[in-house]
Amino acid sequence: MKKDKLYFLTFLSIAAIFLMVALFASKYFIKVSANQLIEVQVESSKREANEVAKLIDFQLSSGIKKEAIVTNIQEIIESSNANSWFISVFNWSGKEIANPDKTKVGQLVNSNQTLLTSLKEKNNSDDLYDLLVNSNADSHSEIIHISPIKNADLIVAANVNIKSISTQMNTLKSNFHLIFLIMGILVIVLSFVAVRIIGSAYEKQLELRNSNLTSEVVNLSKLNTDLVSYKEKVAETPLKTIKEETTEKEKERILTYVRNELVPIATKDIAYIYTENTITYVVCFDGKRSTTNLSLDDMYTNLNSTLFFRANRQFIISITAIDKIIKYGNSQLKILLQSKTSEEIIISKNKAAEFKQWLSI
Repeated sequence: MKKDKLYFLTFLSIAAIFLMVALFASKYFIKVSANQLIEVQVESSKREANEVAKLIDFQLSSGIKKEAIVTNIQEIIESSNANSWFISVFNWSGKEIANPDKTKVGQLVNSNQTLLTSLKEKNNSDDLYDLLVNSNADSHSEIIHISPIKNADLIVAANVNIKSISTQMNTLKSNFHLIFLIMGILVIVLSFVAVRIIGSAYEKQLELRNSNLTSEVVNLSKLNTDLVSYKEKVAETPLKTIKEETTEKEKERILTYVRNELVPIATKDIAYIYTENTITYVVCFDGKRSTTNLSLDDMYTNLNSTLFFRANRQFIISITAIDKIIKYGNSQLKILLQSKTSEEIIISKNKAAEFKQWLSI
């Protein structure tokens, strides 16, 4: 139940983050894309107006009457205002001479002079985009560029159909919103699935680790239990019985040195034996330390194998000296003695099985 709640909260978090990002990003991307689209169309419309102005100027220079030229232009641009961009012609007094909408011929030009000046000075379409976005439904067209004819009182104007461009902008917005919606659904669903897969894999890994840890704890507990049982068995076994089990090679005492003095030590009093800098030291339960000329291998052959264990190359430990066994590293064991040592006594992975078997004797 907790997992399902966690996954649900993860889903909501991913969805909320994406919606917040999409809310701000979509406005920016829509405006950038719209501006690029408008700039291309504005430049195309300007170029068309300039070309028409040059054509009229050329025709006037060739002796063609202005009235004939205007009539031809009117026929050419007839009903072109249905397009997003179209041209018109007006004179210096501001009266329409040629317009795709014949009803406007003879009327005064009504245009946003601020917009026209802004577009001319900045040479960008930011203001036009804002105008289109904020325009009302009754807006029809705006002049965005004028090209005066040198040898006449005529001006060719590039016009934008506000309604048509607004429709383009709305279509662009709808496409962007649709793209963001599809992308959002894909991102949220795929992210949720990825979280579920990664979460499940991590949970399985944790369960496996917990299972292994539980198994190791049980094994370690059993090992310490065997240690206690073996200590009790040794304590309850009469000394005579131990002697009977001892082979001829095993000694009840060994000869050691304390400086220049020979000191015999009973093997039952030895807590552990270790070697350091090629010197073999014998440490008793009372903490007394002495040395011997024998190597660690020779010492081990002379000791009762049921009471002493060769932990590693450096240590031989007595069963009664072991205080605790703990897990160490990768399947290794660490032995804690009742008598503290400066060195850690580590039983390797390969020797751990032998040690466990020794405790089970």
